[in-house]
Amino acid sequence: MSSCLIATAPWLHYSAPLAPPPLALALAPLHSFPLSSSNPRYGHLWSCPSSRHSRRNLAVAVAFRAFKTDAREGEVPSENLEEQRREKRKQLKDRIVFGLSIGFGVIAPVVAGGWLFASAVSCAILLGTREYFELVRSKGISQGTAPPPMFVIHMCSAFCAAMPLMTLYFGGRMGVSVTTAAFFLATTLLLQRGSPRFSQLSSGFFGIFYCGYLPTFWVKLRALAVPALQTKLAVCWPVLLGGRAHWTVGLIATFVSFCGVIAADTGAFLGGKLLGRTPLSDVSPKKTFEGAAVGLTSAIAITILLSKLLQWPSSILNAVVLAVLVFMASLFGDLTESMIKRDAGVKDSGRLIPGHGGILDRVDSYMFTGALVYFFVKMGMPLYGV
Repeated sequence: MSSCLIATAPWLHYSAPLAPPPLALALAPLHSFPLSSSNPRYGHLWSCPSSRHSRRNLAVAVAFRAFKTDAREGEVPSENLEEQRREKRKQLKDRIVFGLSIGFGVIAPVVAGGWLFASAVSCAILLGTREYFELVRSKGISQGTAPPPMFVIHMCSAFCAAMPLMTLYFGGRMGVSVTTAAFFLATTLLLQRGSPRFSQLSSGFFGIFYCGYLPTFWVKLRALAVPALQTKLAVCWPVLLGGRAHWTVGLIATFVSFCGVIAADTGAFLGGKLLGRTPLSDVSPKKTFEGAAVGLTSAIAITILLSKLLQWPSSILNAVVLAVLVFMASLFGDLTESMIKRDAGVKDSGRLIPGHGGILDRVDSYMFTGALVYFFVKMGMPLYGV
């Protein structure tokens, strides 16, 4: 027996580079192991006068040794883990800092309204339109199709950026402007050299609708000049800044909607991180039903709280319906942009904002929200919710 143990000692220090799991080895028949008297390396082990049970234990020990070796080979060095932690902390810091900066920077145009708010929306549209067409021209989307030429992209970007200003100037009547932009786009594509493709026309039309027309509803919403005289903040508002008449339904509705989108996105993100188990959509695997439920609850809570502070809308039911609309619009706006990025094969739409990605990554939740809130306030709320 001692000679057998001495003979098996070198075997216990051997680790195969590619070994099956130890459980599979333990359950496999003995003849499946490379241990035989004809094996020049391990023949002396098999020739030991040990029992059949001892040889199986020996095989299991060998497999376990190989399994531990493979596990050690797959480990990430500690310095790499520390570097990854530092990178994640830096990304989180950038996300918080730039997120708060953007949030506070948006407050001034929203409160000011008028041409300042319309100009801010135009700048965001111009940057977002350029990112959208960069995604369209990416290899993931353009493979097998023809993206619009650069001069068409520049023309669409100019049309989209001008739409908020035209909305304010024409008092919200944008049907003729959008139709005119679509006509010029189709004419330009049909008259270009070479063979025009339907993919160029469809991506251009969707760009005008998605990046240009939808955001103009925020300008329409902010321009609602119905006085919200019951708001307590209007009493102490400085006369130099417009006085009590400055607080309108448009201002409060825009502010409440913005806060609802932020609450929905933040709640869905944190809820998904802490509670997420069930995937919501294949378009964005990280989004979960649990996160969506937390986002909806957050949107309802912040909308009801602001309705109590600002006395708008006057009905709790209207506040809840408004929160649900804001949440649904923000969720499907996010999923729409995720679908575009997935087809393009990219994680972010750009690198404009550190820690956040591109401008589309920040405003995707607002794309459909303005239109739904505008129609609900104007048609669904009696007396505009006053």
